[in-house]
Amino acid sequence: QVQLVESGGGLVQAGGSLRLSCAASGRIFGDNMGWFRQAPGKEREFVASITWSGGITYYADSAKGRFTISRNNAKNTVYLEMNSLKPEDTAVYYCVAGGWGSLPTDYTYWGQGTQVTVSS
Repeated sequence: QVQLVESGGGLVQAGGSLRLSCAASGRIFGDNMGWFRQAPGKEREFVASITWSGGITYYADSAKGRFTISRNNAKNTVYLEMNSLKPEDTAVYYCVAGGWGSLPTDYTYWGQGTQVTVSS
């Protein structure tokens, strides 16, 4: 069993930055991890993912060039550095593990989510 706890969300002005963290516990060794988000009234969408080694990363087009996913396996933590934030980035951001791909059904484990609000 894997538990994921996100932190770092908040309110930021457009153009600002936030760094999300996801602390993992349980049987996380070897797991790929990633981030999804869900805005009000919209479906959950893929943001970014990273392999266990950190050698391969994958981004949604909306995140490319602005967001960076990284991980520290010694701390069992994955990060999402978000820069040049836009109001359309406003959403609940979820940490995921135990899978690979860009669909919600590709992942087994989910965190409870952290709210990111970008004001214009």
